[in-house]
Amino acid sequence: MKQHKLFTRRRAIITGIGALSGLLLPGCSKKLPPTYGNLLRMGDAFTYLAHRTLLPGQSLAREYHHGDITSFPAVGTIDPGDASKPAHNETYGRFRDNGFSNWNLSVEGRVAKPGKYSLAALQSLPARTQITRHTCEEGWSAIGQWTGVPLGLILKNAGILPSARFVNFYAYDGYVDSIDLLDAFHPQTILAYGMNGKALPIRHGAPLRLRVETQIGYKSLKYLERIVVSDEFVDQGDSGWAWYVGI
Repeated sequence: MKQHKLFTRRRAIITGIGALSGLLLPGCSKKLPPTYGNLLRMGDAFTYLAHRTLLPGQSLAREYHHGDITSFPAVGTIDPGDASKPAHNETYGRFRDNGFSNWNLSVEGRVAKPGKYSLAALQSLPARTQITRHTCEEGWSAIGQWTGVPLGLILKNAGILPSARFVNFYAYDGYVDSIDLLDAFHPQTILAYGMNGKALPIRHGAPLRLRVETQIGYKSLKYLERIVVSDEFVDQGDSGWAWYVGI
């Protein structure tokens, strides 16, 4: 029995390395995040491909009970509507001051039906509520309840094209990030407009934030402005952070 398990594990590792080699062939490099010649980023690329090859793609992150909810800091958050801050976004400030009544989320790129969704339109779609642990890259964690619309539903409604590979997110506070389609269509990846049974607070990204429960906290962007679906990885430069941080 032990020999069988060892063989299976060894075979899986060899398969993963083979997949890595295949994806790094000429012509495929544009499909993966660049490493910038950095050994750590090369390790990130290997981790991503190993996870995608060896682990079940739709495994759920652990969900908790209501009594498990904890205090939830908003570390490093800067309100984009605050005119005294360098990241001030005048457009966001106007939306915030109007209670986000005229805010909308743009969905564009490699989709058959690009369009815009008001907050009311998003709230009218089938919702998902989940209580999950947020694991921050700075070492702390917290448990919160999130309510929102599954990202996969929005992408299906927009008619995502067969050639699409990545979903890119642009936020009012200047952050830009992306995920692959496996995470985009994961059932726990949602566009959250509610937290702990109430409307999403400003400090946690109102009116809409991304929740990617299968990755470290900074992948769950706040203050979403638009979503752009792309065929290839959109290079935003070396931010110093890993692109894939699966947990």
